Amino acid sequence: MKIIKINTYKEYTIFFWLLLIVIFGISVSKIHSKIQIEKNTKINSTLDNIYLKKTFKEITKNLEPRFTYFEYLSKSGDNYQTIVNKLDISNDEKKDILSSIKDQKNLKVLKINQKFLFKIDNLSEVNVIEFKIETDKKNEIIFTRSKKNKKFASKIIKKNFKKNLVYKETVITKSLYSNAIDIGISPNIIIEFARLYGFQIDFQRDIWKDDSFQIIYEEYTNENKEIVDTGEIIFANLNLQNEDYQLYKHEYEKDKIDYFDESGKSVKKTLMKTPINGARLSSSFGKRKHPILGYTKMHTGTDFAAPQGTPIMASGDGKVTKAGWCGGGGNCVKIKHNSTYQTVYAHMSKFGSGIKKGVRVKQGQIIGYVGSTGLSTGPHLHYEVIENGRKINSQKLKLPSGKILKGKARKKFEVDKIKIDVLKSNLIAKIN
Repeated sequence: MKIIKINTYKEYTIFFWLLLIVIFGISVSKIHSKIQIEKNTKINSTLDNIYLKKTFKEITKNLEPRFTYFEYLSKSGDNYQTIVNKLDISNDEKKDILSSIKDQKNLKVLKINQKFLFKIDNLSEVNVIEFKIETDKKNEIIFTRSKKNKKFASKIIKKNFKKNLVYKETVITKSLYSNAIDIGISPNIIIEFARLYGFQIDFQRDIWKDDSFQIIYEEYTNENKEIVDTGEIIFANLNLQNEDYQLYKHEYEKDKIDYFDESGKSVKKTLMKTPINGARLSSSFGKRKHPILGYTKMHTGTDFAAPQGTPIMASGDGKVTKAGWCGGGGNCVKIKHNSTYQTVYAHMSKFGSGIKKGVRVKQGQIIGYVGSTGLSTGPHLHYEVIENGRKINSQKLKLPSGKILKGKARKKFEVDKIKIDVLKSNLIAKIN
């Protein structure tokens, strides 16, 4: 019996200690939870403190980048207003920016693919502190906001490009445009080449297969030796049926540059003979059976068949009097050159950049692209010349010759011509 009592007492002792441990654990857990709740309450109370909130806001704001940048490339249909409106800034800032742009003569016309870069200060009262606009591939204008009066000051920056003189020559087996592209000549240079010869050469009838041309022009490269832009033509020669038509760039007066043939006569005339390159004459001036209407009527212009999208040039300096829909003529442009001459360009697929009623254009400037709008059976340019209100045959138009250099001016030209001929020989020697 005693042994049984001792064992029973031991069992109760173990049970007691286990119960004590459980109670202690529960008590400790409750105390810990209470302390944690009190700590969280204190933290929340501290975070609700208005001064701490301000301090925290300033610290986190400074952790973000102070300066951000907005870069944009202008597209068709853009204007300066629509571009500036893309910025998340006040209307007053937008007005300041637009006013600064308006004061720049180099920015009167917005071109497609002009690069814009805005620098935004996230800690400043006025956000945009600096912006740049690329005027062309070689230059840009930088606008910097003054800390004193908050107004923008502008400065023209010339990019660090290297100018090279390039010599190219080839035989014309397809068309002047196609063969020039094949040897890596920029379309800008080809258009200018065609403009220079457009006064005396009919590109549809005067150029034969196996004729050839030579050209020296300026080319600009960046630090990676990548071509970024082209400059002016220095020399050009078009060899047609073994006869050379050479042109030399020459400054005949201060800041007055033109192109002269070997005898010192300027090639520039009032109007170009053909306002398009690489086209064929598909319909002459005169009576014909209309291809769509079906009856015979007077064809008051000259038609040049060319691939869709071929550039069309203004045949002379002047003012655009119409750029829109012309009924059967589709999309058309009308230009008044002077009191005597006007020209019309019809069936365009689209208009050139910035071409609208009232703008002034330069000879050789692209005013549109070949299309087949209106009453048309295929892509072509319908070109009209109006003389004193009467439509005439553009291909028989006789225009006065350009400037002829004489005396001292002629001697100066002869010196420049020799220099260019020597330059040509040196460039050819490098190729060989």
